[in-house]
Amino acid sequence: MCRWLAYSGEPLRASAVLLDATHSLVAQSLDSPMGAETVNGDGFGVGWYPEGAVAGSIPAVFHSVEPAWNDENVRELSRSIESPLFFSHVRAAAGPPIQRTNCHPFRWENWLFMHNGFLAEFAKVKRDLTFAIDPSLYPHVTGTTDSEVLFHLAITHGLADDPVAALTAAVDQVERVGRDQGVLFPMQGTIAVTDGATIWALRYSSQGRSRTLFHSRDVPTIREMYPEAERLSQFGDHAQLVVSEPLNDLPGLFIEVPESTIAILDREGYHHEPFRSAA
Repeated sequence: MCRWLAYSGEPLRASAVLLDATHSLVAQSLDSPMGAETVNGDGFGVGWYPEGAVAGSIPAVFHSVEPAWNDENVRELSRSIESPLFFSHVRAAAGPPIQRTNCHPFRWENWLFMHNGFLAEFAKVKRDLTFAIDPSLYPHVTGTTDSEVLFHLAITHGLADDPVAALTAAVDQVERVGRDQGVLFPMQGTIAVTDGATIWALRYSSQGRSRTLFHSRDVPTIREMYPEAERLSQFGDHAQLVVSEPLNDLPGLFIEVPESTIAILDREGYHHEPFRSAA
């Protein structure tokens, strides 16, 4: 469906992972061997928090409907952005049209959200799920994707207070409504959401066959594994990545997130929590 990455750590020039890595996100937009679709050419997006931003700062976003590998603005922008936390996403459209408002990441206040996957048979459940969004949030739904509806359901269920509980409630609602409409496996995908300080990365599907998701090992360990790899020098000791698929050819740098798991990344590193839908 799509490919995405999330970075957190010392301020990093975005081009290091969007362009320059062996299997960068832009490279994955054209050739994604672990993806459901090899080519992800239906739009690109990046959202970032400026260096030195205080808690609660509003992130900047850029969206383009051009294929990432063919968009000069993507290259110019990624070489200019230096940020301690950024999201980026390349899209393979699965029904909703190719338009800027359908590109990820989505933004609400100080939050960013992106998704790889789908809500199965979305046409059957779209009305019920859209009407379940808090009325005050409804005007902020500007696109037509199932992902944006899912994001606003999570906000409705209290994302700002308890992201894990809100994601659980949103997925439960998707599964409940889907099964009421005869959809066998309503939810599929990986999700990343951040408030600008912590990243929550979810791997879950109703069928138990979720899209791939990985996160990096800590940089000091990676340097011990590959002391001669000069390309690692641009990353600080707290640099961390969450990715749809690994960005390089160095074995062992990325750890697969288990099925039905939410990986939580903060300044102390990662910890995993089991993710279960109550539906």
